[in-house]
Amino acid sequence: MAFPDPALLAILVTLGVLIAIATSAAPPDAAMLTGMMALLLTGVLDPKDALAGFANTGVATIAILYALVAGLRETGAMAWVTQRFIGNPKSVTDALLRLVLPAGVLSAFVNNTPVVAIFIPVVQGWATRFRLKASKLMMPLSFVAILAGTCTLVGTTTNLVVDGLLRQHQGRGLGMFEMAPVGLVIAIAGIAYILLFAGRMLPDRAGAVEQLENARQYAFEMRVVPAGPLAGRTIEQAGLRHMANAYLLEIDRQGHLVTAVGADEVLQGGDRLVCVGVVDALAELRRTPGLEVAEDQAFKLDLTHSQRRLVELVVAPSAPFVDKSVRAARFRSHYSAAILSVSRDGERLVGKVGDMVLKGGDTLVIEAGRDFVRERRYDRAFLLVSEIQDSSPSDFSRAQLALAILGSVVLAAALGWLTLLEAGFVGVGLMVATRCLTLEAARKSIEWPVLMVIASSFALGLALQSSGAAAGFAQLLLSFAGDDPMRALVVVYLTTVVFTELITNNAAAALMFPLAVATATALGVDYMPFVIATMFAASASFLTPLGYQTNLMVYGPGGYRFGDYARFGLPLTLIVAITTLTLVPHFWPF
Repeated sequence: MAFPDPALLAILVTLGVLIAIATSAAPPDAAMLTGMMALLLTGVLDPKDALAGFANTGVATIAILYALVAGLRETGAMAWVTQRFIGNPKSVTDALLRLVLPAGVLSAFVNNTPVVAIFIPVVQGWATRFRLKASKLMMPLSFVAILAGTCTLVGTTTNLVVDGLLRQHQGRGLGMFEMAPVGLVIAIAGIAYILLFAGRMLPDRAGAVEQLENARQYAFEMRVVPAGPLAGRTIEQAGLRHMANAYLLEIDRQGHLVTAVGADEVLQGGDRLVCVGVVDALAELRRTPGLEVAEDQAFKLDLTHSQRRLVELVVAPSAPFVDKSVRAARFRSHYSAAILSVSRDGERLVGKVGDMVLKGGDTLVIEAGRDFVRERRYDRAFLLVSEIQDSSPSDFSRAQLALAILGSVVLAAALGWLTLLEAGFVGVGLMVATRCLTLEAARKSIEWPVLMVIASSFALGLALQSSGAAAGFAQLLLSFAGDDPMRALVVVYLTTVVFTELITNNAAAALMFPLAVATATALGVDYMPFVIATMFAASASFLTPLGYQTNLMVYGPGGYRFGDYARFGLPLTLIVAITTLTLVPHFWPF
């Protein structure tokens, strides 16, 4: 059915969506999809326009990049890089300096969200080992990733959203490094502020890290890979001196036991490290280059890296293997799984796993195939069967290959040999063909809610544009700015910053794009400075944890309160705004 005033309805629907997202009345993807359907059903949009976002090259490129980054995660490529370049900081300033380069460089060429996800446990480990406050490091990590992500087309989904809209509506796209002249200056200025003031302005507060003494403890063995990156390094250099959720109890070196392990003890290939800690520590150590599970049973499992999972089990009193040793129960043969550790009454059991006599109520950590949980969920031998999330071990032998594939994708797109979408497809295909990535992991890596938000927000932006609402809003902006393009650019930029703090960066970029173009058209000037300013403003989310996903990711681990973001982020917002508004008209004249 048709609505008598499409512009008014487009404005009302958009406002309703913004309010629903800002007040958390509905998830962003649900709010956006509901708004899109409302505009479709009332005739403001026809089906082709309503669904145009789902066919947009920017949205498809984002989906492909999720899968490409999954290949880096599955091979442990990011952990491989961080182990070589981060080291062990001695102070907050030292930690910040060690964070900036690897996090910044990775965020420029890999979507910044998974980069932050990789570095969060690294920062938590630093906080525990070296008695640093996580609150001094987590927010800078997010802000550095955001700043560096603006330097290239692939660094943040915001840039890809704007690129997709430009291609769809204006017939031109952005080059891989087209925004780099402005992005680099913004990143340098912002990072300088972070390095100078993070230690002073951020709160001295502990993060929400699970304490070792409050969780079930297990004993488990790890083996130093012969000729691997840890062989020949000291305990301190390997980062095993003060682990976040575990401690190194002893080293079994060819039958000789090394106890009271010192920081200067040099690791040798084949060393078996006996560690004590919570189950998350085992999952983390399995993703450390140069370490592998040392329990001999695990090596007999005929499973590839991508098929292996860690599972936590609680033994039922009626289980057929109760009061039998692990070896006598033939657990591996019956369940195609290897017991790595046993906990009883919250305490680790001492000794070789094969000799441990199992009791009802024991909690086991096992290594099994990916179908174990589905097949054994209702097995009467277990009271609880729970897979440990993100516990598949990384295949570090392919880490360098995965990085080479990513570099080839960036190079091919930068030199114009292929579009980023085409290069991304080829890259994912190579990841799968070389077994850096499985098809299952590629499917699971795609963040469908994020894609729904982006694609649906395109529909809302198109409704504002086609109904005339964008042109009307542009005239309203011009009533504040007059006929001065520079003042209009400032108003568009600040409006986008407000939107991105309320409704996330991608949605803000999609909604403000038509308004930016309409403002330039009303002034009779080139649209590019307004589009580029909108792109940078949509990423400049430093005032709340809501506007950018990485800000929300560090909120809990950093132990932050809502006002911490505005306190530290307001000066950074002003720095980025002044830098952007000064440089954009120079590189993209009116």
